[in-house]
Amino acid sequence: MTIQSIIQVLERFAPPAYQESYDNAGLLFGNPDWELKGALLTLDATEAVLDEAKEKGCNLVVAHHPIVFGGLKRITGRNYVERVAIKAIKHDIAVYAAHTNLDNVRAGVSAMMAKQLGLEKTRVLDPKKDLLRKLFTFVPAAQAAAVQDALFAAGAGHIGNYSECSFAAAGTGTFRGGEGADPFVGRPGERHSEAEVKLEVIFPAQLEGKVTAALLKAHPYEEVAYDVVKLENRWAEVGSGLIGELPDVMEEMAFLAMVKERFRTGCVRYTPLRGKKVRKVAVCGGAGSFLLKQARAAGADAFVSADFKYHEFFDAENQLIVADVGHFESEQFAVDLFYHILTENFSNFAPLKSTINTNPVNYL
Repeated sequence: MTIQSIIQVLERFAPPAYQESYDNAGLLFGNPDWELKGALLTLDATEAVLDEAKEKGCNLVVAHHPIVFGGLKRITGRNYVERVAIKAIKHDIAVYAAHTNLDNVRAGVSAMMAKQLGLEKTRVLDPKKDLLRKLFTFVPAAQAAAVQDALFAAGAGHIGNYSECSFAAAGTGTFRGGEGADPFVGRPGERHSEAEVKLEVIFPAQLEGKVTAALLKAHPYEEVAYDVVKLENRWAEVGSGLIGELPDVMEEMAFLAMVKERFRTGCVRYTPLRGKKVRKVAVCGGAGSFLLKQARAAGADAFVSADFKYHEFFDAENQLIVADVGHFESEQFAVDLFYHILTENFSNFAPLKSTINTNPVNYL
């Protein structure tokens, strides 16, 4: 097994195309073709975690937070980022990060938060747009089903819990083959009319190469007419945060006490109580204040996230309770998510969870 084998599984779950523009997810150090000796899972790839990986014979560290965000102009060991880089390179330890792409998948970090609270009927709080494409193509009626099957096999046609979604409309296509043409039907130099089916399917943008390759391979025509159109639709399966419902309504302080216990935090900072029961809850791993407006608009009674600044607490406008559990605490279950993804896909490989607490914040 190579390190690339691990990367492929992680990126199938959380495609790099879903990361935010400022992010730096992916393989940061190392060679994907290295033979995998062991993988250590962590929230942060710190110096102590690299030491742990070396001690345990792991040559891959899978982290949620990228240790490198901006470019490194020099690597002299003057700060912890450069020291991690030196240690990783010196000991042939690859470092891979799945960050906002892991946040933005529906079953990602926010889903782990929702699981801790037992939320039901969850949906993405702020779905992203511009991530979907639509393919239009024209196929002879007799071959339409085969082309349709090929497109589905390549990953096209998924809408929510439904697969193999498409639209087909019958019509007549015309063409005339030029010199050197070898048409599937008709004769070169003569206009030909053919009963065709117009097929439409949607697919995630990152699958465009795979979907079009499948189309060209399955389509019988020498020259395939097709269009790929960028959609502005928001995609309900990808985006920031989740919102769902508690199994039973709770008193506000009982809810906050549960949050403190479930997230194992030394402190929950929260806005004034409203004197109302809590049922609908929004969650977002990491710094989630940018979603407060969406949480309010969705009718959340509480919003569990992290890194709220003083003035941002005022933005709750007494319409919901903001519960700030801390950045590390909100994302700590990413390690469990990594473990689940890898053990589900590799029955003969056991990744290790780091025993290092990388939280830089302490509570008195």
